[in-house]
Amino acid sequence: MAGSSKANKCYNIRSITLPCRSHPSTLRIEEELNKLKAWEASPMPTAENVCNGLSGLEELYKCMDDLYNLPMTQQALSQHQHEKWINELLDGSLRLLDVCGTTRDAVSQMKEHVRDLQSSLQRRKGDSRTESRIVKYNCFRKKMEKDARKLIAALKRFDNKIEASLLLDVDHDTSSVIRVLREVSVLSSCVFQSLLLFLSVPILKAKPTKWSLVSKMLRNGKVACEEQQDIVINELKSVDVALQTLRGSKSSEGDDNIQIAQSSLEALGARIEGVENGLEGMFRRLIKTRASLLNIVSQ
Repeated sequence: MAGSSKANKCYNIRSITLPCRSHPSTLRIEEELNKLKAWEASPMPTAENVCNGLSGLEELYKCMDDLYNLPMTQQALSQHQHEKWINELLDGSLRLLDVCGTTRDAVSQMKEHVRDLQSSLQRRKGDSRTESRIVKYNCFRKKMEKDARKLIAALKRFDNKIEASLLLDVDHDTSSVIRVLREVSVLSSCVFQSLLLFLSVPILKAKPTKWSLVSKMLRNGKVACEEQQDIVINELKSVDVALQTLRGSKSSEGDDNIQIAQSSLEALGARIEGVENGLEGMFRRLIKTRASLLNIVSQ
């Protein structure tokens, strides 16, 4: 993962002028945009932070339904349906839909891996079959990390394309509509990049002393940072630590380490289910929004 925080912002906060600002729907959009801007400034994503971002984004898209129904929006888009920036908006909506669907599938697979590990620990108490499931889980995590990085790169290229695109020979109202739609697209990309950053956390590799320190944190029920703050413990890393400690534990420590691993997996499973639900809601919203956009520009 690039960095330990969201210091490299995927979104540059800027002010926009919404069309018909006195209209209730545009006031709601502005409110939801500002909420997401505040969310975007938060620290490194945890599952809870990601869920909050997805929830805020879904609320924004609900407001967008009203914007698409405004005569000004429909007129602006239908009159310029052959413009380059219209195609960019359509391409962007398809890209976001693809990213959402791909990420939703990956999160669903992760949930199954977590359940398999939980089931194995409950039945086998750390035998060889559990070991094989841990290896399988780690292999999936590595693949997911690689795939997530590719999606992040694709989204960044999409952001750069939007930023570089100019609006030429359009009136003020049309320009306002397009800027709002671009704003929503870029913020959508930011939320998905945050989720992908969470999923692309590398499997934690630490020195034995660090494993001992982080293991103590888990035993004490703490989610914290290592002294030098180069290890940030989120739900994925907590499971990494718990599984690594379990694999290297002595038989006398087995029961305690199994309990810690089960607790970490339970917490991750609950968070992942929340992320999956958020992605499912966003997938439906993105489909609806794309359909609305296609209907307008085809008029």
